[in-house]
Amino acid sequence: MAEPLWRPQGRARRTTRTTRTTRTLRVRASAAVMAVIVLAVLVVPPLVQLDQQAVDLAAKLQPPSWAHPFGTDDVGRDLLLRCVYGLRVSLLVGLVAALVATVIGTAVGAAAGAFGGWTDRVAMRVVDTLSSIPHLLLGIFIVAVFRPGVWPVVASVAVTHWLSTARIVRAEVLSLRGRPYVDAAVSGGASRWRVAVRHLVPGILPQAGLAAVLMIPHAMWHESALSFLGLGLPAHQASLGNLVQSARGSLLAGDWWPTLFPGLLLIVPTLAIAGLAGAWRERQNPRRRSELTL
Repeated sequence: MAEPLWRPQGRARRTTRTTRTTRTLRVRASAAVMAVIVLAVLVVPPLVQLDQQAVDLAAKLQPPSWAHPFGTDDVGRDLLLRCVYGLRVSLLVGLVAALVATVIGTAVGAAAGAFGGWTDRVAMRVVDTLSSIPHLLLGIFIVAVFRPGVWPVVASVAVTHWLSTARIVRAEVLSLRGRPYVDAAVSGGASRWRVAVRHLVPGILPQAGLAAVLMIPHAMWHESALSFLGLGLPAHQASLGNLVQSARGSLLAGDWWPTLFPGLLLIVPTLAIAGLAGAWRERQNPRRRSELTL
């Protein structure tokens, strides 16, 4: 005997409701985590009048406790305070590098897609050439030219991470060029510059913004890799990469907390930003959102 038609429909409604609830919970959890992280890096350093570089050899390598929630490192420094400072530096590097890389990639991709011809060919050949070089290897070369510091790391990340943004923006511009309102503007005598500024650039801003958000955790991991290799920020400056690098000896000795907490502070923001970016992508693409809710 065939099942009534209302049962599959009821199941579909329950599935849709469950999917929406799961997506809402994921977005709220991601937003809450990012709010806590931003609040911590902005509020804790000014309010907590403690020196994150203060050495206390009598308290070295203490496990997590009420006095030191993240434990202490090999010279007795409080890991919670150093992790907050390290996260602050890593987020700053990630934000600035992502912004610079997005500006470069958006400019190159928009020019290639809007003007076409030799501009498109030259820009895409440059992108293909740089993409063939491993990002980390190129970043190491750029940092090695300068002294260790924040700005060489920012330049290294920005120069090696604008390529994907350029491709995304170019593809979006080529899609927008076929829209009826762009054809109407060209038929009305609008120049290429006017079409690009008035019609194409506003259309690519959501994609460029999404690329910038997704690039922040990538830039944080890139900075951490350079610092772990000793080529990023100076060793005395707290960053998540430096904290993991300085904890290698402790990990081999069986002390897990100096490595665990800086590593978690790399993973948790990455997951939170990915959750928020996924919600943003669904809002920017109504067709995909409607398919997900069916």
